[in-house]
Amino acid sequence: MVYLSLFLLAFAVNLLPAFGPPTWSIIVLYGVNADRPLWALVVIGALAAASGRLVLAYGCRRFARWLPRRMQDNLDAAKEAVMRRRHSAMLALALFVVSPLPSAQLFMAVGLARVPLLGFTAAFFAGRLFTYGFYGWTARRVRDTDLGETLFAGLSSPWGIALQLAMLALLVALVNIDWGRHLKPGADEGDPPPP
Repeated sequence: MVYLSLFLLAFAVNLLPAFGPPTWSIIVLYGVNADRPLWALVVIGALAAASGRLVLAYGCRRFARWLPRRMQDNLDAAKEAVMRRRHSAMLALALFVVSPLPSAQLFMAVGLARVPLLGFTAAFFAGRLFTYGFYGWTARRVRDTDLGETLFAGLSSPWGIALQLAMLALLVALVNIDWGRHLKPGADEGDPPPP
């Protein structure tokens, strides 16, 4: 019954286009209050979230045909850009899905643009396994230990320090990439970079 209620609650929340509680908070609630294996809660929560977002995207796709022609043309251009730059879109998606950012509007946009949804949803599911697992594990650690001790251990452990350094290095790398050169039309078709 716990697993079914988790699935239904997370699925319903992910059908909302805005203002729903984040799914990770539901996972944390179940992780702290239910004595069930965390991995099962994470997998069920991620499956429910991905299913809810997929249904939301399909609903938006059905709605797109009633949009004005100008908006439909804009959406077609967006779809063409995404399909032409698949590796860039997948990199952006990979960065997005491992973050705890809200995803409803992204799925709505992808649905409206009629971008293929199954691969997109699979990437979202995989990323959410990571983020929900992290939040659930953290919640259980806080439940089982003193909060101050947990925070200090995260800041002073070798893994915590390595993660912080890796994230700083990633930030420096992202700032130093010449995004204008990589995002110019034709950059994906093998054109040589400008001198």
